[in-house]
Amino acid sequence: MKSLGKTLKDSRELISLTLRQVEEATGISNAYLSQLENDKIKKPSANVLYKLASLYNVELDSLLYAAGIIEQESPQKNKLLNTIALSAEKLTNDEEQALLDYLKYLRFSKK
Repeated sequence: MKSLGKTLKDSRELISLTLRQVEEATGISNAYLSQLENDKIKKPSANVLYKLASLYNVELDSLLYAAGIIEQESPQKNKLLNTIALSAEKLTNDEEQALLDYLKYLRFSKK
């Protein structure tokens, strides 16, 4: 399996974009993109991966898998993660924190 950085760099180069062009299209700084491509950042947010997958025209699942965020292709789980990634872009900070608190509650209430 290729690393996330290698996957991102290969995908970007395949469509002949510079880091600056990706920055302009996504709002993700070219310094951050460079760190991603050099595997200095191993697990970016699903929102960042969604933006890059959309621009690079690659499956979000392949980037989530390369980042180690999801395990091998599970259609049910991938559908949920795709939905979360799409929804996360519009969350306020309070909504994001409430979701994280609720997830913690769900995980710890089962024990």
